[in-house]
Amino acid sequence: MVTDTAHAEELAAPLDLLLTSSAMGMGRRMMPNDSWSRLAVHLARRPGVVGKRASALGRELVEIARGRSERAPARSDKRFADPAWQGNPLLKRTMQAYLAAGGAAETLLSDADLDWRDDLCMRFVVDNAVEALAPSNNPLLNPLGWKALVDTGGLSAVRGLRHFLGDMASAPRIPAMVASDAFTVGENLAATPGSVVLRTDVFELIHYTPTTEQVRTVPLLMVPPVINKYYIMDIAPGRSMIEYFLSQGQQVFAISWRNPGAKQRDWGFDTYGQAILDALTAVESVTGSERTHLQASCSGGILAAMTAAHLAEIGQEDRLASLTLMVTVLDQSHAGFAAAALDEETAHLAIAASARKGYLDGAALAEMFAWLRPTDLVWRYWVNNYLQGREPAPFDVLFWNADTTRMTAALHRDMVLLGLRNGLTEPNSVSLLGTPVDLSRVTVDSYVVAGLTDHISPWQACYRSARLLGSKDPRFVLSTSGHIAALVNPPGNPKAAYRIGAPDDTDPGRWVDSAVQQQGSWWPDFTDWLADRSGPLRDAPATLGTTELPPLAPAPGRYVLSH
Repeated sequence: MVTDTAHAEELAAPLDLLLTSSAMGMGRRMMPNDSWSRLAVHLARRPGVVGKRASALGRELVEIARGRSERAPARSDKRFADPAWQGNPLLKRTMQAYLAAGGAAETLLSDADLDWRDDLCMRFVVDNAVEALAPSNNPLLNPLGWKALVDTGGLSAVRGLRHFLGDMASAPRIPAMVASDAFTVGENLAATPGSVVLRTDVFELIHYTPTTEQVRTVPLLMVPPVINKYYIMDIAPGRSMIEYFLSQGQQVFAISWRNPGAKQRDWGFDTYGQAILDALTAVESVTGSERTHLQASCSGGILAAMTAAHLAEIGQEDRLASLTLMVTVLDQSHAGFAAAALDEETAHLAIAASARKGYLDGAALAEMFAWLRPTDLVWRYWVNNYLQGREPAPFDVLFWNADTTRMTAALHRDMVLLGLRNGLTEPNSVSLLGTPVDLSRVTVDSYVVAGLTDHISPWQACYRSARLLGSKDPRFVLSTSGHIAALVNPPGNPKAAYRIGAPDDTDPGRWVDSAVQQQGSWWPDFTDWLADRSGPLRDAPATLGTTELPPLAPAPGRYVLSH
């Protein structure tokens, strides 16, 4: 089995920041809007700067034409790794001219000195335009395409055309990152043994088979994102979070959400909050424990935090032993491009779009998130799949990313409005199951995980979110990874590291400078942290479920297989 952390860690299909562009389409986000106008005004006020940049670019282009330029791609830029880009004079000059023009565009955008929201919106446009124009994407210029054509006797062109037509035939209409038959859920993905012990209209609850003779008394309930399949937590043997937790003596349960359709259009916050409560009740019934650790990620973390606040409001917070949030943004102020893209008009247009269909399609989200990192997640596969006519490599995380689910129209509405108002930062401004949500009332111990290079849930936003909780013993962990690798982070990676400490500084920058860095994965620290709060060891159960909640089907269950 092949993994590619460098690229897979940047994938993102969860809906934690609610990109309204996913409902409206990529084209709308690239169309001129008020940010374009403000950029033009700012540059018009700086004619001297604009003239200086234009003159500098003109002089460099002349040097490039004369063959005197030292312009070269960054060492990390793999687009121009083929020796032909340096050895062929025409290709070298084309590459250098492109790099010079792209650098000038980026510099000019910085010179405009826009506010953070306009800057992020325009960087999205500029980055996508610049990267789309890369000569490495041009089938007439890229030497990799010509070499493949010669090596295969022209078959690469036939295969590339077939791949292109297949990808464009249906959403998300971007190059496939992995073949649809590369993996099988339940065999080489989501393969940890267990049984479904509860099935409702909304979710299945999986009870996993213990792998140790004794287990901790207090169980763990895992809540996945609502726009992805749950098995990112059980991605593959040897890299499965669930498998590792079991090996450390933890009793593990996981929610697997139903893939909703138009008939489920009215499922909103209350439906999913009640589902978490139903799962919690079932875990208590199966284990006999009065307390449960609640762990959630991405959009599932938003729901879990709100549910914890609801339990605190009704006097039942003692049902929780702890709350763990992974790459979860509760405070969406300055939370990256997604927050910048959120405005009143777009929000309501997006709500109306999903209301007409009854759901927000996960494929639309996958497309939008791919365009946040176009070089790695779009154009890399454009070259591989179309220009070279090759099959994409079988990466398990990429397969999971493509295995998207839908989000109900009501939940999409609730999430978008929550993000628009940044409602979780103001006590009692939103409600769940008839009670106001005040995150400061969530006093159970908390463990919050973020990724240092996460472009979907910026770690600074996750840090601010951790400070919204009223936990008496909070712990913030900053992993040296992106959105996905921050989660799929098993022990054994010599490059892995994390910073850890209480989020007690108001400035995330000061915190990161003072936090102690540890080598390796955060998983062992987390399981030790859980163990300190999980009571004594007891004999592992001989069977899964109970008489009242008997096993219904083997893991991974039925809902995860629905498309």
